[in-house]
Amino acid sequence: MTDKLTYQDRLRSMLHPEGNGAPPSKHEVEAEELVGSCGAFGYLRGIRDHASAVEFRFRDGNSTWFPYGWLGPWKYNPSDGLLLKFSGDLVYLVLITGSNLDMPLIEGGANLTSGGIQRHRVLWIREMSKEEIRNVGEMGPTIDSIKVMEFESLADLKYWLRKNAPGFLE
Repeated sequence: MTDKLTYQDRLRSMLHPEGNGAPPSKHEVEAEELVGSCGAFGYLRGIRDHASAVEFRFRDGNSTWFPYGWLGPWKYNPSDGLLLKFSGDLVYLVLITGSNLDMPLIEGGANLTSGGIQRHRVLWIREMSKEEIRNVGEMGPTIDSIKVMEFESLADLKYWLRKNAPGFLE
């Protein structure tokens, strides 16, 4: 069984079959140098760089973006995960569960919490497969699940937290 190729993989193979073809442009190389990633998240390498939004990538292939301008208070609890609150037309909670969420990456030294989200450097966060999580083990951050919920009332928000992440209720 072969791995399923992404659209970008297929496009690259058409444009540069067998590695032949034009080398990447200076702009493409510079753009790749600006972004770092691990299996769990991607981030801007420059400590003064800021993203305008963060993308949440789900295992089913869907994604949701939130502007950093909507990001309000957020909490990290190693036992319960990372809870982000976005306030726009409604209030949205994003609950990210996994392990080693605050662990600095070997390459680049960034982490998901203080070096990433706090500084608006994280571009995307993605749910990982069980195999990917096993392969990373205790060597880096892993994302088991991302839950995004929208709320119109504080009572609904608290009820959802009680059921899904009671450690975040004070």
